[in-house]
Amino acid sequence: MIVRYRDKFHGFADLISLYSFKSQYLYSTTATPAPTRTHFLVKYLVDSLGFSKEEATLASSKVTSWKSLKNPDLVLNFLKQTGLDNTQIKKLVSRVPKLLLRDVSKTLKPKFQCLMDLGLSGSDLVNVIAKDVTIVERGLVTHLRPTIDCLRRTLGSDENVVKAIKRASWLLSFGAPNIVDTNVLLLRNSGVCDEKIKKLVLKNPRYITQKTDWVKDLLHRVENDFRVPLDSAMFPYGFQTLASQKKSRCEKKIEIFKSFGWSHDDVLTMFRKLPYCIALSEVKIQKGLNLFMKECGFGPAYLASRPSILNYSLEKRVLPRMQVLKILDEKNLKRRKWALYNVMSLTETKFIQYFVLPYKDQIPDLYDPLKKTVAP
Repeated sequence: MIVRYRDKFHGFADLISLYSFKSQYLYSTTATPAPTRTHFLVKYLVDSLGFSKEEATLASSKVTSWKSLKNPDLVLNFLKQTGLDNTQIKKLVSRVPKLLLRDVSKTLKPKFQCLMDLGLSGSDLVNVIAKDVTIVERGLVTHLRPTIDCLRRTLGSDENVVKAIKRASWLLSFGAPNIVDTNVLLLRNSGVCDEKIKKLVLKNPRYITQKTDWVKDLLHRVENDFRVPLDSAMFPYGFQTLASQKKSRCEKKIEIFKSFGWSHDDVLTMFRKLPYCIALSEVKIQKGLNLFMKECGFGPAYLASRPSILNYSLEKRVLPRMQVLKILDEKNLKRRKWALYNVMSLTETKFIQYFVLPYKDQIPDLYDPLKKTVAP
């Protein structure tokens, strides 16, 4: 009894050993261990594309899922055939090493061709794919082409679609193109013409990929709270300004103006003329109001009707020019008696021509306050 049991036990153990051996044999002949494949990829990047060992190791670490690595030379040859040079190929592979695992005829060629037909090529094509690696993962028929068609309907031309994609490559992998159509329809129904919609999207494509309620709220604020007609030339700028910051932050900035004696109508006048004034930082707003109102004596109505003066850099433009005017007045030299606003509105070249060069003999160092602001 004991002998039979022992024989059965040894037979069972032999069976386990045989199964283990077969498993190891099958694994070694049908699959390459990850470390070996990683080592192969590192060596390939060094030998074929001139990567340093560190660059190749970093790129290889981005490949976390291995399905096959049939012949990466086919991928490199394809990239060269599309017109990419070695530097561009290296940049692309460094950013998206998974490309070397893709099937050229089934995956890469049709998607690259789709993008090239749109007008992307060379460094533009490389940059778009490098910025959003999921582009080559998306289905050509189910996603890429429908998304491009949606952008064409919105922007009107392939040239504009390329501009938008170069600014925001994620548009090609955006998962809900129907939201874009819905938001564009909302803007049109609200009275925003196609030209202004194009302007908005080209400025920041993210505006039409937000939830529709978010767009509705912004339209309401622009038209009702700030009294900017949706069909006016200033609408895109007002929309962009409010879209760029939280409502609470915008209200806080308005309170800063009011703390300097501005009425609500003064703020609205300023916004309708130059909405970006509400996008300035709180520090810049306070410094500007302190200078122009407390030191220069300008009132709210004056500044509200000439808001561009608040946008100018105090350090690089306003204060240096004021210093030049002060020096001229202290020397009792005859100069153009222009309003400060007009002086600040001049280009740098014109300012130097009118207020510096005529006095270079009397005051050789008059140019000094402006040296830091003028490019060499």
